[in-house]
Amino acid sequence: MNDKPAISNPGISNLQAIDAAHHIHPFSDMKELNAKGTRIIERAEGVHIYDSTGKKYLDAFAGLWCVNVGYGRKSIAEAAFRQMQELPYYNTFFGTTTPPATLLAQKIASKTGGRMNHVFFTNSGSEATDTWFRIARVYWKALGKPEKTQVIARKNAYHGSTVAGASLGGMKHMHEQGNLPIEGVHHIGQPYWYAEGGDLTPAEFGLKMARELETKIDELGEDRVAAFVAEPIQGAGGVIIPPDTYWPEIARICKARNILLISDEVICGFGRLGSWFGYQHFGVEPDLAPIAKGLSSGYLPIGGVLVSDRVAQVMISEFGDFAHGYTYSGHPVAAAAALENLRIIEEEGLVERVRDDIGPYFASAWKSLEDHQVVGQAESVGLIGGLQLAADKSTRRRYAKPDDTGSLVRNHCVENGLIMRATGDRMLASPALTITRSEIDEVIEKLGQALEHLRDTVKE
Repeated sequence: MNDKPAISNPGISNLQAIDAAHHIHPFSDMKELNAKGTRIIERAEGVHIYDSTGKKYLDAFAGLWCVNVGYGRKSIAEAAFRQMQELPYYNTFFGTTTPPATLLAQKIASKTGGRMNHVFFTNSGSEATDTWFRIARVYWKALGKPEKTQVIARKNAYHGSTVAGASLGGMKHMHEQGNLPIEGVHHIGQPYWYAEGGDLTPAEFGLKMARELETKIDELGEDRVAAFVAEPIQGAGGVIIPPDTYWPEIARICKARNILLISDEVICGFGRLGSWFGYQHFGVEPDLAPIAKGLSSGYLPIGGVLVSDRVAQVMISEFGDFAHGYTYSGHPVAAAAALENLRIIEEEGLVERVRDDIGPYFASAWKSLEDHQVVGQAESVGLIGGLQLAADKSTRRRYAKPDDTGSLVRNHCVENGLIMRATGDRMLASPALTITRSEIDEVIEKLGQALEHLRDTVKE
């Protein structure tokens, strides 16, 4: 057998040409991308990535919110390699399982707080969204309420890019591509106080936005609503952190009106907020919760849905053959990598580190950016932060072209070796849970330089 690696590097310009000829990228304007050439990332270590020119970047976004334990963890690669040698693949259909899938379900359940004791495995957060969407509808049908099919989500939310995920997400530009949302999906407002709170205090605004859920339930009919879904903190929408009054009122409404509460944990799960899951940080108990990203720190694709005892009991006793699943549900190699990832998080105390040490340090450093004249608000929880750019701090007036403004800051950061993300006029950070204080200082310094560039470039 020839064990020579199948991939060799044909050179930067050659790779860019091949990429332009054959590779369609997600969420990309391919005409624009092909004209300027893709950035080719070749290796990574800790919180840093390196492109094909050798340039080093501090990745303050952990890939796509996911590399929680940092890059270069050899023990995860070794766990995957051992599993590949022993059992590279088998399915979990037809009454079978594998040791890694079973042990991973047990490990995840041990971190959920006691009432989410089951997991349905998927390969991504988008698939997890499609999965809970079906579970919710079949759940109510099994209980003799087949008319409970409608699902309420939020504007400016993100729940993946499959048909169900993009429909549930509240992003207009995604709905315009594909004639979405599909039937049965409805949206209410988001708890984005800075942009939409007006003269209300954050506490007042939080209650107002939560009670939009009750209004929508009344409009649709309680006997027709299956579930409400929301991210604990909106991620792709701009790291929108809800006022403290928001989540308790949402939980009260869902319980009082007998609809399932779905907490989308794809970004917030596995330590990012200083708790194992985001719903724990906000003190609520969901019925279903999609997971992915930090489950394996992105080392291999794997996701799932946490299923509460309430829902699992009905699934087990009433569903019969639940006709849903994926070829790679609970893939043994991905599960082995995830198990090792969770071992690292546990043994290095990364959840506690975010809660008690590096998270508070990040919060203080991030908050200091509010002193800059182009920053209206800097807010964070654990190791996730949203920075609101403002044309006028005193009135919360935003720039006339928010997308251009955010892109200007992001691009300046990238040029200076810092990976940030911009959503409109909000700058987003989500670094690895292993980031050091000095690396956070570097993030703040370089982002500060980009803010000065914005101040000097844009005059309004």
